[in-house]
Amino acid sequence: MQSLSGGNVQRAVLARELSGRVQVLIASNPVFGLDFAAVSEIHQRIVQVRNQNGAVLLVSEDLDELLELSDRIVVMSEGRIVFETNAQQADRHTLGAHMGGGHH
Repeated sequence: MQSLSGGNVQRAVLARELSGRVQVLIASNPVFGLDFAAVSEIHQRIVQVRNQNGAVLLVSEDLDELLELSDRIVVMSEGRIVFETNAQQADRHTLGAHMGGGHH
């Protein structure tokens, strides 16, 4: 592992953690700093867990990532939930305002 790049280390760790049946996956900024190929692979693995009826909690500051992968989006600010919406009906400007602390 010491000779691998950061992205390849993340891929290897994720592959190890997702090798069996996953019931719950908590991922915090899972693709931060990775190249496009690694991002795509990790996103596919997260979706695979969801599609196999696993529960996925994705914590991210990347609005595009949240909109692409989420069924439901919950915004937290200052330690509390300030907004919740179905991802398919989410409005990018409203989400951004809540994420920036502008609506509470």
